[in-house]
Amino acid sequence: MVRVPLTEAERARGERLGAVLREARGSRSMTEIAAQAGISVETLRKIETGRIPTPAFFTVVALADAVGLPLDALRGAVTSVRAG
Repeated sequence: MVRVPLTEAERARGERLGAVLREARGSRSMTEIAAQAGISVETLRKIETGRIPTPAFFTVVALADAVGLPLDALRGAVTSVRAG
């Protein structure tokens, strides 16, 4: 199966997602949040840096829960730049 390349907008959205999650993580360690979300630290690092711009839905849900960010707030923070 050939993977369709991401658009620039999709890459930018992934970078915003990572930035929002990193900010919500605050002073807590990547190790703590990754363990709480049930993912590897490397996966969290890649999401936070935008290297995984389209993480699986349940990964996003687990991360949002781990950092205490409601999904609606996460969605709003990631899409608000586009609306402006």
